[in-house]
Amino acid sequence: MIKYLNAIKKSIFIGKSMTSDNKEQDNSDTTVAIFIDGSNLYHSLEENCKRFDLDFDAFSKKLCRGRRLFRTYYYNVLRDPERNVQAYQDQQKFLAALYNHPYLEVRLGISKVRGETAVEKGVDIMVATDMLKLAWDNLYDTAILVSGDGDFAYAIQAVKDIGKHVEVAAFPSNLAWELANVADDREFFTPNYFSDIWNKNSSNDSRRGEKQNVTKRRNWRLSKSRNPDTNPPQ
Repeated sequence: MIKYLNAIKKSIFIGKSMTSDNKEQDNSDTTVAIFIDGSNLYHSLEENCKRFDLDFDAFSKKLCRGRRLFRTYYYNVLRDPERNVQAYQDQQKFLAALYNHPYLEVRLGISKVRGETAVEKGVDIMVATDMLKLAWDNLYDTAILVSGDGDFAYAIQAVKDIGKHVEVAAFPSNLAWELANVADDREFFTPNYFSDIWNKNSSNDSRRGEKQNVTKRRNWRLSKSRNPDTNPPQ
């Protein structure tokens, strides 16, 4: 049974994936909206590339592949200054840099304490809501979701039902099969994909700021709760 399921998963990935060899230049009249799950992207970059200091302008341009960008949306959780002052300050520096990027919007969820753990609230809902609202308002032709989280599968199907195309961009090892199955097309990341879009002006402080901006999830591909406390107690 396991071999059978793996064979199905492999056939889905091979049948619908985009590669540098078979991609065709898309029509420049097509309008794209990009939705970035910040925590998911960070963890996959850390796992596969051992760094995460992206140039988000260059990243958006590469994802568009010649198509017109409507806007890039970046989602994450706002750090709690009362729990970790340094993490909050580092995140503010990272967010300030993001706010300076043209055609990029930042959407921040909140964290709530459950026992001794702070969990992320609202991010998935914001991503799904924005994808659907912008599709309904006919503001894009194709949505690109940068995430491997299978929880977005139903939202993607709803966007497709409105009449829009949806692409998923993720590392294959971090991509949930249900998300891969429902997407119209997929961009498979590799470490080499990012070789020319790292932030050339990054410093240790900026890298730390982005690290403080992400959430930590045990078994993060499948987990539905997100823990923003990435640092040990100060």
